[in-house]
Amino acid sequence: MTNGRSIDEFLRLVAALQTSDAKKVATPEGWQPGDKVIVPPPQDVASAEARMNEGYECTDWYFCKKSL
Repeated sequence: MTNGRSIDEFLRLVAALQTSDAKKVATPEGWQPGDKVIVPPPQDVASAEARMNEGYECTDWYFCKKSL
């Protein structure tokens, strides 16, 4: 009773956690299965430059999304 009562939100959160763990990605707030996920940021300049040509939806060099 102290942690909320939305079963749908609980199931959404479990799915997001399982996806993050299995696919090594991050899920944005409110993520639903089928939505795009966040790719981990590149660790060096070469990886950042290569990422721009890998087909991700990038807002900036460090923030890219992809479909699973």
